Amino acid sequence: MKIVVLDALPLDADHDLDWSPLRAIGDVTLHERTAPDETASRIAAATVIYTNKVRLGAAEMDAAGPGLKFIGVLATGYDGVDVASARQRGITVCNVPGYSAAFTAQTTIALLLELCQHVGAHSAAVRAGEWQRRGIWSFWDTPLIELSGKTLVVVGLGAVGGRVAKIAEALGMTVLSAQLPHRPAREAGSSGAWLRLPLSEALSQADAVSLHCPLTPETRGLVNAERLAQLKSSALLVNAARGPVVDDHAVAGALHSGHLAGFAADVLFPEPPDGENPLLTAPNTLLTPHLGWASRPARERLLAISAANLRGFQDGLPQNVVA
Repeated sequence: MKIVVLDALPLDADHDLDWSPLRAIGDVTLHERTAPDETASRIAAATVIYTNKVRLGAAEMDAAGPGLKFIGVLATGYDGVDVASARQRGITVCNVPGYSAAFTAQTTIALLLELCQHVGAHSAAVRAGEWQRRGIWSFWDTPLIELSGKTLVVVGLGAVGGRVAKIAEALGMTVLSAQLPHRPAREAGSSGAWLRLPLSEALSQADAVSLHCPLTPETRGLVNAERLAQLKSSALLVNAARGPVVDDHAVAGALHSGHLAGFAADVLFPEPPDGENPLLTAPNTLLTPHLGWASRPARERLLAISAANLRGFQDGLPQNVVA
């Protein structure tokens, strides 16, 4: 069985992950990166393809040939694979949900706390001698925001969003779950332990918003100028979902005008961003290079579940199937 991994980086950036569970199943070829014009030749005659960010559409599936039976997504999000084309060709597509929920939630809270306390900036100031220059026992250069008593709106209350909600409650925050407008209509009520409100109503009450919804045609551009206008000017926004869930220009405009107090994101589009992305120069903005999935334990789980997905497919008991 020919198994092709198209982008082993950054999953195995340290070259220390154990690929033997996959190698035990078939002949594995690992490519650190694959450019679009290299995809067709690398997947020719493959039975199994693994991808994270390399896009696989109908043309790529046809280039692989009729022997392609399985596509494994080395991630939770699978928007890079044309699942409709895979279904038409009888190709099973599996993703890896939940492997990084703990670390993604940790990253989200870290970004929110940094927006509130600016630990990095104050640490840099101390190391640069600013404390001595001030000549006083305490100083701060930015407003310090206490989260206790504030309201956090979680958009996407899944494995990650649920963990973020629990941590926020431990910090003394009130948590609201936002009902997305494109989802089947449900009455406002409880969502597990948290009150669920329509998105617009929830945003109007938010002191902070944390995004964790999947990228779909309905959520693309979800946070636009209209929805930003529903927020308090003191609100903070964290995107740990996918870059296109927010309208970069609208967010940057709100930051420049003072209608949004702070923005943090571990995801952008494209990745890496081009130099024209307005968020790169927006005030009160924190950007990290999509690292919220990448703890060593999370990467080990990702690889183990990916291999288990393929074994399940071979045994006629596929798991985590998205197509």
